[in-house]
Amino acid sequence: MLIKDFENFIVDAFTKEKLEVVKDKNEYGFTNIGKSNISKLGYCTNLTIESAQEAVKNNVDLLITHHDAWEWMSGIKEEVTEILRQANITHFFVHLPLDDAEFGNNCSILNKLGFKVIDKFSKEEGLYCGRIGELEEPIEFQELVNKIEVLLEEPVRKWNNNDKLIKKLAVVTGAGFSAIDIKDAVNLNCDAYFTGEKILYTVQYAQYSKINLIVGSHTFTEIFGLESLVKMIKENYPEIEIIRINEEHIE
Repeated sequence: MLIKDFENFIVDAFTKEKLEVVKDKNEYGFTNIGKSNISKLGYCTNLTIESAQEAVKNNVDLLITHHDAWEWMSGIKEEVTEILRQANITHFFVHLPLDDAEFGNNCSILNKLGFKVIDKFSKEEGLYCGRIGELEEPIEFQELVNKIEVLLEEPVRKWNNNDKLIKKLAVVTGAGFSAIDIKDAVNLNCDAYFTGEKILYTVQYAQYSKINLIVGSHTFTEIFGLESLVKMIKENYPEIEIIRINEEHIE
């Protein structure tokens, strides 16, 4: 697969119209362009020094991440970019469009948990950061918690703020700590709210609203959209070798 083929694939997958919504807003793009021919692809949630080094170790030609390196963390992006440049590795990140996509983070995690996606919410920059899922048969809160911990392969934090069974679940993967999103979930008659980050106000508003709250890690709630994306790439370019770049369960 050539870099140009990959660029065309991204436009087809996310649609030109959706990408235009966030054009020039640093929500997707290349951090570095290396080899023109891609035979091995790696993916993970974050572009960090560690994930870049893992990509080098695994002889990856293209690294796809959800997040670019954080520019406000002084020095990291420059160092990561230099690692990629010296190894001739192309890096592409896709943020808000992957949150919004029907194959993206929120839809993918709901599908893996057995929910049917029925609605969207949490609009930002014209795209949606959240989805609502519904089960055919409701389950106990702890059963949902157990399913999420198995899927994420990590413990989660939980607040059981009502005694209802869980039928409708609101999900904002990653930084879904906003009380506004929780209020929207309540107004959409959700029984629980699941995200990848919390602050004090997240917990307080969930308790006030009497909606169950589950919080995993930012990193591992946002890996599943990338999994879906690289699976689509593999279906279109079966000769590509794909590996997941390991990341620590830190946050």
